[in-house]
Amino acid sequence: MSRPRSERLSAPRVVSHLGVMVVVAAVLGVVVSGLAIPFAGVLGFTARTVASGIDELPQELVTDALPQRTRIVDQRGETIATLYDQNRVNVSLKDVSRPMVQAIVSIEDFRFYQHGALDLKGTLRAFVSNQASDSVVQGGSSITQQLVKLTLIQQADSPEEIAAAQDDSYARKINELRYAIALEQEHSKDWILERYLNTAYFGDGAYGVQAAARNYFDVNAGQLNLRQAAMLAGLVQNPGRFDPTNSPDLATERRNVVLNRMAELGVIEQQRADQLKTRKLGLDQPAKQNGCVTSRVPLFCDYVVSYLKQDRSLGRTPRQREQMLKRGGLTIRTTVDFKYQEAADQAVSDNVFPREQAIGALAVVEPGTGEVKAISQSRPYGADKDAGETFLNYVIPQEIGKANGFQAGSTFKSFTLAAALEDGLPLSTTYNSLSPMTFDQANFETCDYGPDLGGTFPMVNSTSSGLMNMYSGTRLSVNTYFIQLEEEVGICKPFELARAMGVRLTSPNGEGGVQPEMYPNFTLGVADVSPLEMAEAYATFAARGLHCESRPVTQIRDAQGNVLKNYPAQCDQVMEQSTADAVSDVLRGVLEGSGFAAAQALDQPSAGKTGTTNDGNSVWFAGYMPGMAAAAMIAGVTEAGEPDSLLYKTVGGSTVYSASGSGFAAPIWGEAMRVIDDDFEYEDFVYPSGVSGVGNTSVAPPPSPSPPQNTGRGRGRG
Repeated sequence: MSRPRSERLSAPRVVSHLGVMVVVAAVLGVVVSGLAIPFAGVLGFTARTVASGIDELPQELVTDALPQRTRIVDQRGETIATLYDQNRVNVSLKDVSRPMVQAIVSIEDFRFYQHGALDLKGTLRAFVSNQASDSVVQGGSSITQQLVKLTLIQQADSPEEIAAAQDDSYARKINELRYAIALEQEHSKDWILERYLNTAYFGDGAYGVQAAARNYFDVNAGQLNLRQAAMLAGLVQNPGRFDPTNSPDLATERRNVVLNRMAELGVIEQQRADQLKTRKLGLDQPAKQNGCVTSRVPLFCDYVVSYLKQDRSLGRTPRQREQMLKRGGLTIRTTVDFKYQEAADQAVSDNVFPREQAIGALAVVEPGTGEVKAISQSRPYGADKDAGETFLNYVIPQEIGKANGFQAGSTFKSFTLAAALEDGLPLSTTYNSLSPMTFDQANFETCDYGPDLGGTFPMVNSTSSGLMNMYSGTRLSVNTYFIQLEEEVGICKPFELARAMGVRLTSPNGEGGVQPEMYPNFTLGVADVSPLEMAEAYATFAARGLHCESRPVTQIRDAQGNVLKNYPAQCDQVMEQSTADAVSDVLRGVLEGSGFAAAQALDQPSAGKTGTTNDGNSVWFAGYMPGMAAAAMIAGVTEAGEPDSLLYKTVGGSTVYSASGSGFAAPIWGEAMRVIDDDFEYEDFVYPSGVSGVGNTSVAPPPSPSPPQNTGRGRGRG
């Protein structure tokens, strides 16, 4: 006759279990105040040693703030992206449904509110039950002890610390018990349960009950019904094994165990449990949103993240700043306007296609605040290269977006125009602007840190020639006019003014070896820039000389809703208002009458400047109305993303035979801005009545464009 299983246990195993029981009893006798454990008296030195070790443990468990996901919202508060390492949103216990609280307590620690840090009855019951089994079938840890373990794992900073927190040794269990006692002494039961519900992992990337409720049922934790709560409560024992997205049958079986346990304890009627056990899980899982790829506005999201990663107030190191963004539970309010963003996206996608060997881009900036309302590019944000996607952001400056800029062509002439007006030259300043003309570099004044110039160089016009003043020379984009104007005002003044207006130029001997051309052809736009820089600069003209730094963020709040940091407008008056007014009076002619970009005229008064580089490598249009500014660009690129000519490439589905800012970039600007200007009341520019030569447009001959001539790198064209 076979012996009962309990009698078939080997002698060593019996001794081992007895020893464990003795040790546990001794520990309990030492650390649990008021408990009388008979075994404690027989261990002598061993018990004293254990007690000594326990006394050396910290008296309390430090509970750091739990990592929470960060929300990025638009200017109205609508979520555009979430960032997280752990998908968690903390909630208070009062915001968790009653069925959820009942389910988790029933299955994990039904005497939670009756016992202290350790449930002696549960521990001994599990201990005795497990001796009759070849494997552990019952757990004896209280919710408080489980919280200790979860906290130690959560706060571990190294693989070694994680391993120590998960070690299945009695030393680790003793440590947990000591910490659990400290938690019970320092915090209420409700606090411990709330912390536990926010800490626990519920599988499928969901940490905490709120994220789990959203992840599996698309409801808040306070809306969880009994069926949903029972499933979630069953997950915490083994989130991987019972994950309903991978193992729905096991998840259903485990949910039913929870329902039976609740009925057994009298929390619910058995009839109710049996009824719910026949129901399906009822999952309703929304698409996961983590990072910028899944954002509604991925490129703008990328700009926000890159911008904040440079903010040292969010952390001393890049890693600390990234952790703050992914774990801080922040709410980041941005400046993006969905209407303007959609208009920008539509305008860019209508004119440049993702897989073409060209980059189309547009940036929209509000004058007087620097708020970036939209950025868009023809290549979508993502990893699918076959679909034309990229993680490079071509719209923003290189130090943020990692993509090289492109030469901006004749849009730079506006900086020379403004510098000349600041220097006191009248709008009627006239030069005979022939083509070709030869110039001596020694006649051009540079900044003190600029290069020593020497030698002659030729210059030709690609639009018109003859007697020109500031009006006609700018509107017709006459190269030799602006070289002569720059010869009179010097290179340093337009160079420094462009920098003050937001163009990221570095002096020739500056850090990083970046050397924008502080040479006479600076005015022709040979420096590499981004559309955002040009939109920011032209917004300065719209704001009557008030330059405001571009910013995609206005405020950050912490997980408790407190303001962590405001990002106010950073503005400086960089030129006289009358100077900016005069520039606007000149540039409005580009969009009026027979101006190069007149086809893109708005319902509002508007002004702008075209730009085309030699060989058609890039074409631009930067323009504004009093309330909004934008810069559009199309640039040719090779397969490797290097600058290349647009000529004979397919752009917007058509082959480019002759590239110009007015013919290619300006339509992007016009299409987007015609949507944007609907939000603005009619407002005209301030007329520069006190500026010498204002309104004098009579010296220019009728426009007579000549064929483009390629004479070297960086020759600007209209």
